[in-house]
Amino acid sequence: MNTLYLVATPIGNLEDMSPRAVRILREARLVAAEDTRHSGRLLAHFGIQTPLTSYFEHSKLGKLDVILSALAEGDVALISDAGMPGINDPGYELVRAALAAGYTVSPVPGPSAPVAALAASGLPSDAFLYLGYLPRKPSERRGFLENVSGLPYTLLFLETPHRLLDALADMQTVLGERQIAIAREITKLHEEIWRGTVAAAREYFERNPPRGEFTLVVAGKSPSTEDSRWPEERLKETIAASRGGDESASALSRRLARESGWERRVIYEMVNGVRGKGK
Repeated sequence: MNTLYLVATPIGNLEDMSPRAVRILREARLVAAEDTRHSGRLLAHFGIQTPLTSYFEHSKLGKLDVILSALAEGDVALISDAGMPGINDPGYELVRAALAAGYTVSPVPGPSAPVAALAASGLPSDAFLYLGYLPRKPSERRGFLENVSGLPYTLLFLETPHRLLDALADMQTVLGERQIAIAREITKLHEEIWRGTVAAAREYFERNPPRGEFTLVVAGKSPSTEDSRWPEERLKETIAASRGGDESASALSRRLARESGWERRVIYEMVNGVRGKGK
């Protein structure tokens, strides 16, 4: 039975291309690539003349039959623009379709920006959660962060330069003051891995406008946070004392989440319970 190979390609430095990856790409009947122009230059650099077909986010479903037909005749390699295909790139549907058709799916490991950033972050790497790109809309982003705010695992995110400062502001509001490592241009000429607190990161990138693609590695919730959390009675008394004040339920919940150690979502429910829905 023929094989669909998932071939990792360099995220910057071409020296990270493995000999096995080069061999698989040369021997495959077809290479499915996220961007044929980008991948064409990569293949040309290594003297690989295997035919290319595009397989990107908006063509992936329409290309399944084409790639499965090629798999019936020989091995096919899937590559993304950089890193491991299928990790925050098109690939999931093709892998599922290939497996359903009875083909072998085999990874050819190599560079991965999230794993590289985690390894160099200085933060715990024994248990981590990779979450891809943060939502674009502020309300959705804050809700997303709230859902993972109580987890003890190191959190990994991807972010674009024009949204980095907004994302850091929401992290400081929702997650509180945590350690963070921010990696950009990994393996490239201007590689940078910044380490410090979320607040310090905001100050740094306000002075140094973000450029390039970013991987954020954020410390999980500290076990000591639970020990220092306000008693429930104190929290309820503070919420009750806020009745009649000018602070909205949302603003009060955010503030008390920072001060009390309780999750914002839980506080918000308490506030609405005391004040009445929507006040």
